[in-house]
Amino acid sequence: MAPIGNLRQRPVRRLTQLYAGLVLYGVSMALMIRSGLGLDPWDVFHQGLSRHTGLSFGTVTIAVGVLVLLLWIPLRQRPGLGTVSNVLVIGLVVDATLALLPGGGPLAARAALLVAGIVANGAATALYLGARLGPGPRDGLMTGYVARRPGRSVRLVRTVIEVTVLILGWLLGGTVGVGTVAYALTIGPLAQFFLPVFMVALPSREPAVAEPAGPEPGGRIAAGPEPGGHNVVEAPATDCGQPR
Repeated sequence: MAPIGNLRQRPVRRLTQLYAGLVLYGVSMALMIRSGLGLDPWDVFHQGLSRHTGLSFGTVTIAVGVLVLLLWIPLRQRPGLGTVSNVLVIGLVVDATLALLPGGGPLAARAALLVAGIVANGAATALYLGARLGPGPRDGLMTGYVARRPGRSVRLVRTVIEVTVLILGWLLGGTVGVGTVAYALTIGPLAQFFLPVFMVALPSREPAVAEPAGPEPGGRIAAGPEPGGHNVVEAPATDCGQPR
């Protein structure tokens, strides 16, 4: 597998953009959590685990990211700087933001938090994808699996994974609601809208590959509309999306 996330080209711009995207992704997750109106599938799972383990949402997000990253080993996936940063930064930022952002309030205020969170998530996805420094752990799991089994559909694999974590998260008490549907329908178009603005142009010797969106947490552009609302774009290997 060819090395990804080569930093020889435009390192300052790409590192700044990567970490700005990851920070914004964590903030966007916290906004959606505080809205109380529903989360994306992976965050429903993270929230359910958090409620049952007593660990913070961010700690659970990091732990799940590490476990998913371990699944890359049999798939012979190679993480980039963006991959490792995705695992650590988003979880820390979401916990810090939740500590500062109060919950509750009238429905109109919560709806505003949801809309702001989804839009910010789309921009964050484009920021870290555009930096081209490695896919997030959850996206890499999907693309690595499909690469090892070329006959499998990217859309089918993604659907199975995200529906599975959504159901598990719901059973564990994670919040599924109108926000879950809104995220699924809008995150792909939003990321697709922002991506041309933030895509870092690199020499052709660093080839672009199909890249899912999506911090972890998520974040996560995949082939066509899917759970989590992601589309295929030509981007280099970088996460979440869910940055994830």
